[in-house]
Amino acid sequence: MTGSMNNARYQHTASVLTNGKVLVTGGLDNSVTVNSPELYDPSTGTWTMTGSMNNERYQHTASVLTNGKVLVTGGVDNSVTVNSAELYAPSTGTWTMTGSMNNARFQHTASVLTNGKVLVTGGWGSSGDSVNSTELYDPSTGTWTMTDSMNNARSLQTASVLTNGNVLVTGGYNGFILNSSELY
Repeated sequence: MTGSMNNARYQHTASVLTNGKVLVTGGLDNSVTVNSPELYDPSTGTWTMTGSMNNERYQHTASVLTNGKVLVTGGVDNSVTVNSAELYAPSTGTWTMTGSMNNARFQHTASVLTNGKVLVTGGWGSSGDSVNSTELYDPSTGTWTMTDSMNNARSLQTASVLTNGNVLVTGGYNGFILNSSELY
């Protein structure tokens, strides 16, 4: 048994930082969107609050970048699908906005590639439908670039970075439960 978080939440993210602590971001507490992240220290079993995100969000992604910062993308903020992205700096416990995605989305994937860029795939768009669009985030410039679309629109899918650098996107939902997979 370990200590409890300071805030109840679901539809949040949890990311293991390079220092071994776990950063929990966003989510919902009942029907209230949360912007208060917490850190879990496995060496002490305790939870502490850290700097608040700039935007409340749930059903978003959080990716630990090669520089140790955490990129949080998209999600839902008070029933609105968002395209915003922000960076958490573990060394200072602060958040800064970075370039916004080209498309608002939630229930998407975000994968850190072998070159350090982040590939975002699919999700639910602001139109209320699954999307097939993909985009790349470049941490060195803080910008997003559209890249080849997937063959199938999908949300709630998985994405795995393979040892050869490709990304395998599998399953998901677009009105139907999918068994298809695609390689990026």
